[in-house]
Amino acid sequence: MRKMDLHSGVDARVLIIGCGISGIGAAQKLIKQGFRNVRIIEATSRSGGRIKTGSLDGKIIEIGANWIHGPSQENPVFNLASHYHLLDEECLSEENQSVEIDGLPPLFSSWLSSSGKKLEADLMAPAVEVFMTLLKKSQEFYNTSRAPMSSVGEFLKTEALRISNEEWKEDQARKVRKALFSTLLKLECGVSGTHTMDDVDLATFGMYKSLPGLDCTFPGGYEGLIKHMMNELPKDIVLFNKPVKCIHWNSFHSRASSKGRTCPVAVECFNGETFEADHIILTIPLGYMKKHHDTLLNPPLPQHKLHSMQKLGFGTNNKIFLELEKPFWDEDCEVMFLVWEDEYDLQDCVSDVKTAWIRKMSCFTVLKPTERYGHMLCGWIAGQESEYMETLPEEEVLHTMTKLLHQFTGNPTIAIKKLVRSRWFHDPYTCGSYSYVARGCSGQDIENLAEPLPLRGSKAEPLQVLFAGEATHKSFFSTVHGALLTGWREADRLISHYNLSARKITANL
Repeated sequence: MRKMDLHSGVDARVLIIGCGISGIGAAQKLIKQGFRNVRIIEATSRSGGRIKTGSLDGKIIEIGANWIHGPSQENPVFNLASHYHLLDEECLSEENQSVEIDGLPPLFSSWLSSSGKKLEADLMAPAVEVFMTLLKKSQEFYNTSRAPMSSVGEFLKTEALRISNEEWKEDQARKVRKALFSTLLKLECGVSGTHTMDDVDLATFGMYKSLPGLDCTFPGGYEGLIKHMMNELPKDIVLFNKPVKCIHWNSFHSRASSKGRTCPVAVECFNGETFEADHIILTIPLGYMKKHHDTLLNPPLPQHKLHSMQKLGFGTNNKIFLELEKPFWDEDCEVMFLVWEDEYDLQDCVSDVKTAWIRKMSCFTVLKPTERYGHMLCGWIAGQESEYMETLPEEEVLHTMTKLLHQFTGNPTIAIKKLVRSRWFHDPYTCGSYSYVARGCSGQDIENLAEPLPLRGSKAEPLQVLFAGEATHKSFFSTVHGALLTGWREADRLISHYNLSARKITANL
């Protein structure tokens, strides 16, 4: 009977590295299928990973993941959040779930210029329309024979410049509209999680799939979802504060266990502890993998997996939350774009990061409703400028943000009460924010990254190391739902493996 239990998966030892939503989702699925020996090893003292809810003056803010992107029935995060009653009525409405977003959400926007003037929406509208049309067009080269250029940035800049020179040649607003293109390029850097759109591959840009629904937030914080998911797991399933030093697979660290069988995998932690397993599900961020791959796995990654991992992009997108004494924006305003009037050369990164990092900030979103947040803004900044911002003292960031608001509003009396910023690049277990398909990269590279070890055709014990996390999903990379789906995918891979093994044994009895 013991042999049957093992081959049904019940006694298989599964270690999940990382207690983000991908790892938690994998654990949930395995345990529901009757797996008894599932543990999660987490480097930090908390669960959630890049889902991280904080507070500013007692008000909830999202340091990490911000929205449910595409809150509709196709989105597993939306379905879970609905199940746990974590969303408001507006988000749950059928109308909200059916909205199709092409580009920017239909927000009430203000356009502020570096000369301290508010730019007329009608004046900016043609530039916004051109940019969004080009952005949509840049997604259409996926699955076509050939993209006209190598990067999204090159395509957007070339086409936007051509259109502005042809259509607005005699228009006095041409320069400021071109400056707005720079702002929107910076915004897209944040959306894509890259330093510059010149680094994003044009041929595969359209591989990302948007789901219907108007992006929504968690009134009680995104971490509420993690808390509910964790509550459904056995109490002591997570081993916290155990950074992993090395994963030894293919029995490179093997010794006979007390139960008389050898485990093909052993996880060695920095504190000297070692945990043996039949299977590992690795859910750590791609940024950490890129930095530590040479010591993290023994034997190391096969060459084709290593090359694909190195080709994939992983960038930084940070937030700077500002609490103000009083609002300077209109009551219905949801986002304020910052237009540097001298940036009409269509640039999405600065020439000198140390002196001009603040120019990478594309916009402020207004946190709503006011009853919940008071007078709070969230500034968005991506790339190396964002990474440099993380190194500065908080007082310097506060001073720079104050100067920025004074310049763009023309109001020298604006005062910031408090500031909180995210610092994802310098988080030692994340090393950035999320993945993107870098120039020269393809869907095959994501498939290679997701391929379990040992490789197919090997005579070694199968499925020793499985790979999950947002960077391993071909169409939902960079999203929370992508991360969750990949955790489920790898759990299903193990479940199928043992079901198949059990069927083979039964057939031979």
